[in-house]
Amino acid sequence: MEVHVRYLLRRRPVPARQIRSWACLALASLNLKQAELGLLLVGDRRIKRLNRIYRGRDVRTNVLSFPMDARSPGGKRPHLLGDVVISLDSAKREARQRGVTLACYLQILLVHGILHLTGLDHERSVREARRMARAERRLLRRMGEGRNGLI
Repeated sequence: MEVHVRYLLRRRPVPARQIRSWACLALASLNLKQAELGLLLVGDRRIKRLNRIYRGRDVRTNVLSFPMDARSPGGKRPHLLGDVVISLDSAKREARQRGVTLACYLQILLVHGILHLTGLDHERSVREARRMARAERRLLRRMGEGRNGLI
């Protein structure tokens, strides 16, 4: 599996290697060991612009997902699952509001974004929203167990 993490901000409150390890745990838990994933950490202005350009919504958001699912021929190389973009500004604000650490909330946003890449979408219907919420809880539990229950 390949996970590429890039910050488009000067401040890096969580090391890229830590975020990469969370993504690897999530992908392994989803049995996506041959996946390639891009993670981009940005500020509110950048994510608002991306949301406007790609989704037609001129508002900031906390996470965006851009699915690819390009399978490599013969399965010798990882297939490109897609990209997840997270706003660190929104993540910090929302973590404070929820009373959790930034690291914990980044894991939640990361899992949410990855599940979107697998085809789940809470905006389709109430039923799909419940299904996605269950998948998020299950995946976060698995990741926590993989890290000695630290979630």
